[in-house]
Amino acid sequence: MKSSMRDEAEGKWHKVKGKIKEIAGKVSMNPGLEAKGKKESRTGKVQEMIGKIKKVVGK
Repeated sequence: MKSSMRDEAEGKWHKVKGKIKEIAGKVSMNPGLEAKGKKESRTGKVQEMIGKIKKVVGK
């Protein structure tokens, strides 16, 4: 698997996982879990964008 495709796939996975943690944190009134979810979701977005950039550049 190309590096760009892997980054995009992992980024999407982290976005989904982060959103689940964020919702679970809201439901259970756990601000720590909610914050971890938001952070993981943002990290996933960045990783997905890196994959898209690599695809355009050709790596």
